[in-house]
Amino acid sequence: MQGNWALSKKRPRLEQRARIVQTIRSFFFAQDYLEIETPHRLPGNAPEAHIDAVQSDGWFLHTSPELCMKRLLAAGYPRLFQLCRCWRAEERGTRHLPEFTMLEWYAAHCDYHALMDHCETLLAALLPEGKLHYRGQCINLSSPWERLTVAEAFDRFGSRSLEQALADNRFDEIIALEIEPQLGIQRPTFLIEYPGALAALARRHPQRPHVAERFELYIAGLELANAFSELTDPLEQRRRFAAEETTRQKLGKPPYPSPEKFLQELGAMPEAAGIALGLDRLVMLLTDAETIDEVVAFTPELL
Repeated sequence: MQGNWALSKKRPRLEQRARIVQTIRSFFFAQDYLEIETPHRLPGNAPEAHIDAVQSDGWFLHTSPELCMKRLLAAGYPRLFQLCRCWRAEERGTRHLPEFTMLEWYAAHCDYHALMDHCETLLAALLPEGKLHYRGQCINLSSPWERLTVAEAFDRFGSRSLEQALADNRFDEIIALEIEPQLGIQRPTFLIEYPGALAALARRHPQRPHVAERFELYIAGLELANAFSELTDPLEQRRRFAAEETTRQKLGKPPYPSPEKFLQELGAMPEAAGIALGLDRLVMLLTDAETIDEVVAFTPELL
C-alpha cells in the first residue's frame, strides 16, 4: 500500500499549528475568557454584499460566529472566545479556503483600541522573541504597532484618494491591489477608521461620525483580522442589514432571512468590541508558509 505524500509532508507544520492553538487557548484562559461553541448552521447570516454563505438543508453554514457570540454578550457573558470552522462560498486561492478556521473574541466594556492592545499581547505570547521571520522579511513586533487611517493609506499608497475611490466604486480593488501589499512590512499595521459607509456591524466614531470604529490588522501584506467597536443600536443595525440585502439582491444573490433574534437582543448588549482573526493565515505567518494549503491537513482538492 502507498501512503499519501501530500498529507505526510504537512506533518511538521501541523504539529506547529497544534502548539499555536494550545498557546492561544492558554492566552485567553489566563485573561479570564470563556471558550464557547455556537451552532454552525443558522437560519441566516448577517447580510454582506461580497460574502456568500453555503446553504445547508434549508439553512446556511455560518460565515462567522459573530451573531451568536454577541447574543451571549447581551445575555451577560463578559468575555468570550471561540475557535471554529467557518464557510464562505467560492473563496479559494493561495490565501483563501471555502472552509477555514476563525478565532473570534469579544469583550464587554471595551472598544477597538483595547482590541489593538490585545492583538499586540497575543502575538507577544506566540513570539516572545519579538520578531517574525516570514518569506525573507524580518518584522518587528515590539509595541506600539503602526496605526494608519484608511484615508492616510489611500493618500500614501493609492492611485487616487479615498473619496475618489468610493465615488468610482473602486475601494475594494485599490485596497487589495495597491494598498494591502504595502502594509505591515516592517512592523504590523492597524488600518483604522474605515468610512462610515463601510461600517458593517461597527459603531461610528462619536466625534467623527463619517468614520467607523473599525480596524483591520496587516502583517507582511497579509490581512489577518477585522475588528469593531460594536454597534449596539438595533434600529441602525436593521437599516444597515436592509441596505446590504438590497445590494445583494441587485447583484442577483440569494436572499438571507433577517436575523430577528439577534436584532431583538442587540439592545441589551453592553458597550463591547469584537474581532475575527483568520487562524490559518496566522499559522502561515508563524510557520513561514507560502500558501494556506501548507497549514491545513485537507484542502478541497485532497477530498
